[in-house]
Amino acid sequence: MSDLALSIILGIALAAATGFRVFLPMLVVSVAAYTGHLQLDTSFAWLGTLSALTMLSVAALAEILAYYIPVIDNLLDTLATPAALVAGTVVSAAVMTDVPPMVKWTAAVIAGGGIAGLTQGLTGLLRAHSTVLTGGLANAVIATAELGGALLISFLALAAPAAAIALVILFLLLAIRLLRRLFRRAKRSDGADDRSM
Repeated sequence: MSDLALSIILGIALAAATGFRVFLPMLVVSVAAYTGHLQLDTSFAWLGTLSALTMLSVAALAEILAYYIPVIDNLLDTLATPAALVAGTVVSAAVMTDVPPMVKWTAAVIAGGGIAGLTQGLTGLLRAHSTVLTGGLANAVIATAELGGALLISFLALAAPAAAIALVILFLLLAIRLLRRLFRRAKRSDGADDRSM
C-alpha cells in the first residue's frame, strides 16, 4: 500500500475513534508524536508538544469520567457531535503527511469529519435508546464499550491502519443493525399501544 493511501487510512481510522471519545484519540496521537513514534504534518506539530499533551490528558480524563454520570452523559452526546466533527477533521489532517493540500483537506473534512460524526451519531442514538429502555442503568456499560472502542481503534490505527478501518466498518454495520431492530421494536410496541386504546 502506498504511503499516501496509508496516511489517509490512518487519518480516517483515528477520526472514527474520535466519534467514541473526542479527546482520547487526540491524546494517543499527541503521546505518539511527543515520544517520536508518529510524524505529524508540520502545521500540526503543536499536537506533539508537552502543553498539548497536558491539556489533552486533562480533557480526556474529564470526558471519560463525565460519561459515567447519569444525565450528563446524554448532555455530552449533544455537545460531542460537533466536537467530534472538528476533532475528526483535525486528527485526520494532522497525520496526513506528504499529502497534497487539496487531497488532505478533502479527505480530512469529508472522510475524517464525516466518519467521526457518523460514529458519534450512532453511539448517541444507542445511548438514547439505552436511557429509555433501561432508565440509564446500561449507560455505564455503553460508556465503557465506547472507551474501549476509542482506545482499541486509536492504537490499532497506529499499528495497523487497514485493520482499524475494517473494525470501524464492522462496528458501524453492527450499530446500524442494532438500531434498526430497536426502531422496529419501538414501532411495534407503539402500534400495539395505539390498538389497545
